[in-house]
Amino acid sequence: MISGANAGFGRRLAALVYDFLLLAALLMIYTGGALFFTRGAAMVPATAGAWVYVYRAGLVLVIGGYYVINWLRSGQTLGMRAWRLRVVTVSGQPPALKAAALRAVFGALAWAPVGLGVLWMYVDPDHLALHDRLSKTRVIHLARS
Repeated sequence: MISGANAGFGRRLAALVYDFLLLAALLMIYTGGALFFTRGAAMVPATAGAWVYVYRAGLVLVIGGYYVINWLRSGQTLGMRAWRLRVVTVSGQPPALKAAALRAVFGALAWAPVGLGVLWMYVDPDHLALHDRLSKTRVIHLARS
C-alpha cells in the first residue's frame, strides 16, 4: 500500500508539461511513420482519403496508451516521476486496467475546459479532481526518500 498527500494543481500541471514534451516526440515519430507509408502525402481527407481517420485514431491511441501503460506499470508517467507523483486507487494500490482507462478518458475531459475538472479539487471535500473521483483513483505526492 502506498500513501501520501493528495497532489495539488501546480504539481499536476508541471507533470503534464513534462509529459507533453515526451508525447510531442512520440507523436512526431508516429507521424513520421504515417508519412513514410503515405509517401509524404499530407494527412488531410483530400489527399489521404479515409486513412486520415485511421491516422487521427492512432494519435489518440498513442496519447492514451502512453498514460495507461505507464499507470499500469508503475503508477507514474515520466512527468509524474520528476514531480514525485503517483496514481493509486482509493485503497492505495496501483490502478487496474479499467481504472487507468477510465482515468485517461475522464482526465482528457477534466483538463479540456481550461482545467476546470482538475480545479474541482478545491471544492471537493476529499480534495479529489473530477477524474480522480470518477475513476476511483487519486494522485498522491510521494515523500522524499
